Amino acid sequence: MIEIDGTLRQNIHYKWSKSNKPIARLKQGESVRMEIPDCFVNQLTENSTLEDLKKIDPDSIDGASGPIWVEGAEVGDTLEVDIQEVKSGAWGFSMTEKLYGLLKDRFPDNLTIWDIHDGFAVPRSAFLKGIKLPTNTFLGVMGVAPAEGEFGMMPPQYFGGNMDNKYLTAGSKLYLPVLNEGALFSAADPHAAQGDGETGGTGIETSATVTLQFRVIKGVSIRYPRALVNLNSKKCLLTMGMSDDLYKASQIAMDGMIDELGRWGISGPEGYTLCSLAADMHISEMVDEPNYVVSMTIPIDLIERRS
Repeated sequence: MIEIDGTLRQNIHYKWSKSNKPIARLKQGESVRMEIPDCFVNQLTENSTLEDLKKIDPDSIDGASGPIWVEGAEVGDTLEVDIQEVKSGAWGFSMTEKLYGLLKDRFPDNLTIWDIHDGFAVPRSAFLKGIKLPTNTFLGVMGVAPAEGEFGMMPPQYFGGNMDNKYLTAGSKLYLPVLNEGALFSAADPHAAQGDGETGGTGIETSATVTLQFRVIKGVSIRYPRALVNLNSKKCLLTMGMSDDLYKASQIAMDGMIDELGRWGISGPEGYTLCSLAADMHISEMVDEPNYVVSMTIPIDLIERRS
């Protein structure tokens, strides 16, 4: 097990680029435990107020811990990220801010501090008094270095990034396309709780301690991230589409699912029909403009029963 303090300045980057220097090198099957800061990279404390929120440096948001170089990962492979543990910090925050969310400028700015313990988050203030949210901590940002160019942290991309997919919790496996030698994996933006779409701009933002294990699937190439997740006590295949057009993102997610089903011996026409009959679509991310994330899920037992 390799231990990394991903909160250190030298271990955080603010762009997706293959020029980012690895902070660690892992062998196949080796696990890493990382401390991951919140989305504002420790610019707020549990005693912060709305005035502190207004002082946030917009260039220091969603800083990612990494990258991690994975032995044996080559262009055209797929990186499997086994999410073994995601443990949230003892407190978190949510906010309403006029730059983010589906209903910009309708509601006043707000910062709410939450206590997180025993599987629940409870607000400290009168705002949302009486609400007790179950926590399901996940990493909002996971991705690999792009094949070319540099990208900001905020909008999700074909290589992952700010996907804010609430189904990528402990026990899930995320699959990312390998676009550079070593893959160059990074993670950020832990959430203790979030609804599909993150429609108001944030989840309950927090820090986290995560344990991840990596495996390289040789010779298997994917275009967009995929996952194996637990949904409503069922193991499900999950595919994602990302685009600045919601319809196009949905098409990409469905195309990915048909391709994934093909690996289980299901033909394209069969997969297209099965998706319509048994798959669900979720708007996983709406606010990290200009791109949206659409997920499609299907219970894996439907496929296993066939075989």
